[in-house]
Amino acid sequence: MATIPTDRSPDSTLTFLRTGYPFIGQRCERYGSDIFQTRLLLEPTICLRGRAAAELFYDTERFVRENAMPTRGQRTLTGRGGVQGLDGDAHHDRKAMFMSLMTPAAVQRLGQLFTDEWQARLPAWELAGTVTLHPEIASMLTRAVCAWAGVPLSDGEADRRTADLQAMIDSAGAVGPRHWRGRLGRKRSESWAGDLVERVRDGSLAAPEDTALRVIAEHRDGTGRPLPRPIAAVELLNVIRPTVAVARFVVFAALALHDHPAWQQRVRGDDDATEQFVQEVRRYYPFFPVSAARVRRDFDWRGYHFPQGRRVLLDLYGTDHDPALWPEPERFRPERFAGWRGDPFALVPQGGGGHLTGHRCAGEWITIELMKRAVSVLTEVIRYDVPPQDLAVDLRRMPALPASGFVVTTVRRTG
Repeated sequence: MATIPTDRSPDSTLTFLRTGYPFIGQRCERYGSDIFQTRLLLEPTICLRGRAAAELFYDTERFVRENAMPTRGQRTLTGRGGVQGLDGDAHHDRKAMFMSLMTPAAVQRLGQLFTDEWQARLPAWELAGTVTLHPEIASMLTRAVCAWAGVPLSDGEADRRTADLQAMIDSAGAVGPRHWRGRLGRKRSESWAGDLVERVRDGSLAAPEDTALRVIAEHRDGTGRPLPRPIAAVELLNVIRPTVAVARFVVFAALALHDHPAWQQRVRGDDDATEQFVQEVRRYYPFFPVSAARVRRDFDWRGYHFPQGRRVLLDLYGTDHDPALWPEPERFRPERFAGWRGDPFALVPQGGGGHLTGHRCAGEWITIELMKRAVSVLTEVIRYDVPPQDLAVDLRRMPALPASGFVVTTVRRTG
């Protein structure tokens, strides 16, 4: 039996937080192995990267998600009792609920709502002179996804909801004030979402048919019971929060267009080029760093032993930058996706495996649609200047973003 390389540190939690996205990849290079073990949050943890590791990690016969996410993350980013932490029939039932929302027509409808929000915002941008993209895009996405989900949102409420959602997203990998802001945002958001569910159930709020709010409020589990209010609130936020998080990918798309100006022309009116560009943005730039699971029962893989209950982390960022999968991974090359037919264990910025029964993000198609819409606006609908600013992306900060949030000036319509 082979011995898994072991990180020498008594506990690597602080090192992980200080190193950020490269933490697992750096150690894989150090040990010449795509697997090593360490201690995180005082708990023995196996870390993996690469395609073979992703295929293993998403094998539901070998891994479970229950209690895999650290409690800190549940209290801020994901909530408790949601689809991410379920297994077996319970997961299949809950995942089917989410997948019912992801029809091509529904995805297109959300994309159009986002485009409409952007068009409505442009006059203010033209008058403002200076605009910071990240908070603006997050606000537009909050409005768009709430309208799509059947969630009423007044103008006076939108900023408050956006701030809480952003605090939850920004809390991933955080300690101190960012973590506490995330916990407060989670508490307020779950109370708000729970009230909405209750109002649909008691008939005081009419949610349109097939919207997320209606579907979640009326969902029955395998025993025929409705979701408890706290769980329904978490699941409604599991529609809204990840959509708002796409603001980071939109900002990275703007950064890529700025850093690689030849692609500004290539994507205009070209669906294939836009698809390649968006996929490379998702591969190249940092989004969520890792995914967590626990070993269902003892097994051996490639001569390594995985004991029951052991926490395992899959390096999402490292797999998307694995030179064995992606030649010249640190170069931004959208053309690598020309003719790409998809590999559920190679490109994993939002998880791997299958959408229908696995733990790959149900909203991946939404992410791609929203990013394509954003690229279209940035290259065909408006022109803008990018003044000198700090556009560095610090990989030590999770989740990462250009330091300036991407500032543009002199926004004007093309026509």
